[in-house]
Parts: sequence; structure tokens; C-alpha cells
Amino acid sequence: MRFLTSSWPWRSLLYLGSGGLFGVVMGAALFGLLAFGVILTLFVVGIAGFLAFALSGVFVAKVERWRLRLVDAVDLPDLHRPVEEPGLRAWVTTRLREGVTWRELGYTIVICAILGWLDSLVVAFVVWAVTALLCGPLYIDDTPLGWTLLGSVAGLALAVIALYPVTAWAGARAAITRSILGPRAEDDPRLVELTRSRARLVDAFEVERRRIERDLHDGAQQRLVALSMQLGLARLELPDGSPAADPVRRAHDLAKEALAELRELIRGVHPKILTDRGLAAAVREVADRAPLSVDVDIALPARLPEPVEVTAYFVVVEALANVAKHSGARRARVVASVVFDRLTVQIRDDGRGGADPARGTGLAGLVDRVAAVGGTVALASPHGGPTVVHVELPCGS
Repeated sequence: MRFLTSSWPWRSLLYLGSGGLFGVVMGAALFGLLAFGVILTLFVVGIAGFLAFALSGVFVAKVERWRLRLVDAVDLPDLHRPVEEPGLRAWVTTRLREGVTWRELGYTIVICAILGWLDSLVVAFVVWAVTALLCGPLYIDDTPLGWTLLGSVAGLALAVIALYPVTAWAGARAAITRSILGPRAEDDPRLVELTRSRARLVDAFEVERRRIERDLHDGAQQRLVALSMQLGLARLELPDGSPAADPVRRAHDLAKEALAELRELIRGVHPKILTDRGLAAAVREVADRAPLSVDVDIALPARLPEPVEVTAYFVVVEALANVAKHSGARRARVVASVVFDRLTVQIRDDGRGGADPARGTGLAGLVDRVAAVGGTVALASPHGGPTVVHVELPCGS
């Protein structure tokens, strides 16, 4: 109901309506420019029309970035490089050499040929259907008034219900626009280097974590094991009731507790089962240790790259820890599969919902961990539940 009383339905209608009108107008303009270029080439030997056609995407992209603000709070940046020399010729030459210019032209052709017409059809059908039902009593004479009034009530209900699919299509259109006109690695060399440096940092961090795990396992853990054994032997040598028996017993118990905590720490740094048996077995072990019932459904065709498995494992660990601490859930479910070279992991619980990364519940760190390997996180947690964490990680090279 908050959605119905907000500005989003009207923003979506305005976005789709302006998109349909803009697509039709630009389609006619592009056809005119192309025809003008053909005629000019045939009779005058010129390319002005073709240049205008090729560069029309620059104008369309500017308009689309402005229109996108109606339904998207994040601005879409202008990816064109600044022109170093003054003059129209330098501007045209620079723009024609940019890959983003041709991508914008392709988007222009798509919006004129398909998307603009789809926007028009969606808005026109909704407006026509709602208006036809609401105004039925005014123009339908051969039907009893009761039926036409019932149709008006249905038209009012349709007007409310239609706002949801209209807004959904507006969101899909905005996503299409952002995916085509948004920044890509090849558009900015700095972004390429940033991606590579992030991958190097992830690899270096994983190497360092494995070294810490190995040092703890082979160093501190072995010394604690030896200490525990020596204290156990000392307890056996001491007679019952001796003054030293009780302190040695307490020291032995503390050594065993420290050893258990160290083993848990080593498992948290890098679980051995993840290295030996893979993600599915490691997640099942985490589910068995969880303080609530956790169903695990993991179907993987083969072992995944190590950074992907490590990230997915700690995502599940962090998500289940949040479930146990904050959600009040009685049951959770972990589902993972690989689709089109992307690992999809979903953690769902039946708790109270209301999870918010801004409240410091561990979700912000989870998002940062996934982003470090180029993955994405989606969270759905309405008040009253359920909470669903959906993670996608690229598995390709």
C-alpha cells in the first residue's frame, strides 16, 4: 500500500510514456537522416546524413540518462572522453573513435525499433483498458446499467492492479538501459587496472590466510597438543588428594579448552574440509554445527575455482551466523547451483525479517567479500520475514 501512495507508479508511467513517444519520434528522425544520407551520397557525394545518423546515439543517450532519473536513484555517468581540441571536426572525430558512441547508436536503433513501441503498447493498453471499463456507463447502451457499473468497479480495481506490472516493466526498461549504456571495463583503462589489482589483492589475501592457517596448525596447535599430553601424564602420576592434583587438573582442562578454541579458529581461517572435499561438504559441516535446523541443497558439477569456493563458504557462514543471532528463525535453507558459469547461492530463513546492512549485522562485510571477486548480492527481508540472501559469483576465468 505504501507503493500505491508513493510517486513510483506515476514516475513509471511518465518514464514509459515519454520513452514510447521519444522512441517513435527518434525512429522517424533516424529514418529521415538515413534517407537524407542516401540521397546526399547519390547526388552530391557527401556523408553529412550518415554522420548525423551515427552520432544520433550521443543525443539519445543524454536524453535516456536524464529520463532514467525518474525510476533510478543512481545517476548513469557520461562515458565520453573530453575533447582535447576545439571545433566541430575534433568533436566528431573523437566521438567516432569511441566504442561507447557505437554502443549508444545500437541502443538508439533498439529503442526505435523495439523498446519504444513496447513502452507505447504497455501504456496504451493499460490506459485503454482502464478507461474503457470506467467509462462503460457513458457509451454502452445495450447492456443493463448494473453490469456497466460493475465493469466500472472492475476498471477501478484494474487501475490499481496494473500499477504493479507497469512499474515492473519500467524497472526492467531501466535495467536494460543501464546494462547497455552503463560503464564497462573497456571504457576506462583505470577500471581495468582496478579490476586486476583487486584480483591480485584477493589472491594475496588468500595466500596470507592459508599461511596463517598452516602456521597455527603446525606451530601453536602442536605445542598445545604436547602441553595437554604432558599435563595429562602429570595428572596420572599425581596421587589423589595431593596438593598439586587440583591445579594440574584445572591446567589440563584449560589446555584442552584452548586447543578446542584454536582448532575452531583454524577452521574459521580456512577449513580443511573445504580444501579436501569441496564447497558442498564444507557447507554441510557448517549446517550441522548451526544452532538451528538447516537444510542444504547443493548441486555442483565439479570443483570450483578456489576463490569462488572460499567466498561462497564464508558467505554461508556469515549468513547463518546472522540468522542465529538476529532473526529468531527456527529453520534455514541453503541452496547452491551453477548456471551459465555463475555460482548462485541462496540462504533463506523463516525469521522475523527486517535485516538491514546499515545496522552492522554483518551483511555489509558479506557484500564487500562478494564484491571482491566480482559477485553480486541481493537481499529481501520484509518485516515479518522471510529473509532471503541471494549471491551470484562468476566461476569463469
